[in-house]
Amino acid sequence: MTVHFDYSGRVALVTGGTKGIGRGIAEAFLAAGAAVVVCGRTEPEAPIRTGDREARFIACDVKDLESLKAMFAVIIAEHGRLDVVVNNAGGAPSTPAATASPRFHESIIRLNLLAPLNVAQMANQVMQNQSDGGAVIFIGSIGSLRPAPGTAAYSAAKAGIAMLGWGLAQEWAPKVRVMTVSPGLVHTDQADVHYGDAAISAAVADTIPMKRMATPTDIGNACLMMAAPEMAYATGSNLYVHGGGEPPVFQTVVTQLNKAGG
Repeated sequence: MTVHFDYSGRVALVTGGTKGIGRGIAEAFLAAGAAVVVCGRTEPEAPIRTGDREARFIACDVKDLESLKAMFAVIIAEHGRLDVVVNNAGGAPSTPAATASPRFHESIIRLNLLAPLNVAQMANQVMQNQSDGGAVIFIGSIGSLRPAPGTAAYSAAKAGIAMLGWGLAQEWAPKVRVMTVSPGLVHTDQADVHYGDAAISAAVADTIPMKRMATPTDIGNACLMMAAPEMAYATGSNLYVHGGGEPPVFQTVVTQLNKAGG
């Protein structure tokens, strides 16, 4: 049986929802009938639209508390409620930990761990006063399971996000549900920056059991499912959306050597 999630009459906020994974999440909630608000430091180049429905953009720096307070005030003034928050804003450039400045590391932790906590806290204050509560979803990462050179602080923050979601789920239940959705490799419009040209991206995708990287839509669909009332008992959980996961490096090397040897 196929389940179609209906978010008509619901209001969803997607932080960092103007591009990449965040945009895919915003489009998924729009398609499901929700009134969608996206935030970012700069307005998207093109409107976020599904059919005849369009997301509302609010300029906001999620690292700044006053900016967050102003955004939540606008949402409540315009909609009177908030049902779903997807804490998507985050990221980090690849930087060797040995040479990165303390200020750099602090900024990565602030964006990827502290800012989502502040967003969640403000959302909880709204949702606890609603008769049917609400749902908060953190966007984690496969990086919380395995280290990668150049992303030490980022991976540590994402590992913290998973435990943060579990802890808040225990504190804020039963009205407010808190979950984490952790993507694996995702093909976005910035794929060439992360993975290289099309040929390299295809070779990387071929190592994944599903033989492709995730799309932003895949992550959006996962968020729709986790935020739905039908998944209420999944609060505190961490859903990995990784196409079966990345195989151990030694297996990839052995396979490549065997192919090379004929």
